[in-house]
Amino acid sequence: MARGSQPQDDLLMGDDITAAFLSEDEAPAPEAEAPQPVAEDVDEWDEGEPVAGQLAVDVYETKEKLVVKGRVAGVNKSELDVSISDNTLTVKGTLSAGNEEGVENYFLQECYWGEFSRSLVLPVPVKEDEIEAVLKDGVLTISFAKMKQDTVKKIEVL
Repeated sequence: MARGSQPQDDLLMGDDITAAFLSEDEAPAPEAEAPQPVAEDVDEWDEGEPVAGQLAVDVYETKEKLVVKGRVAGVNKSELDVSISDNTLTVKGTLSAGNEEGVENYFLQECYWGEFSRSLVLPVPVKEDEIEAVLKDGVLTISFAKMKQDTVKKIEVL
């Protein structure tokens, strides 16, 4: 049975859920039930091409480095593509759900499986030839050596 294709009558809503866990003495008084809206085109969710997920990242700096961290648990090193061009970092990969043969019905499906990517312009200039990327315990940490910006360059106005 496809997700969301259960008849509306089989679902517990609002006070019905509360009543299911309370004794008869504690149950709230029944109220006139308003008709609940029913999704008519549930299969619409399944149409079209899958949309790539966006990797959530933390970006911070130390005195010497710029660091970008992202959770990529379940992704193998070989499935990660990390690149930099013109001070823009791009991370791409694929989250594999594994083998799910025999699944007839999902009761809850919240995890994102499939391709993900993230591109971001780095907030400070970095040395593109001094980068370290480490995948440990499901966390990808990319460290960049920052460029020194000690001197001020005077620009002549024409």
